[in-house]
Amino acid sequence: METLSAILMLAAAVIGVVLLIKVLSAPIRWIFKLLLNAGLGFVALWIVNFFGDFVGLSIDMSFLNCLIVGFFGVPGVILLSILSFLF
Repeated sequence: METLSAILMLAAAVIGVVLLIKVLSAPIRWIFKLLLNAGLGFVALWIVNFFGDFVGLSIDMSFLNCLIVGFFGVPGVILLSILSFLF
């Protein structure tokens, strides 16, 4: 009986570890995706600022602006451009 209980405890531990990894992998994936989008937003803002200097457009390079552009894409750039013209 000891062997059976040891096997059952090992199986329960393996299932517990697999479930723990599944539960923790989703937030880590979201954080990685958020940082990747922020990096892409930084690149997009840099390009807009580089070419925007010719027409007088400048958008601050803050982490929040990078997240907005990374999350919304081109509409985020347009939104930030309009806000920079208004304010």
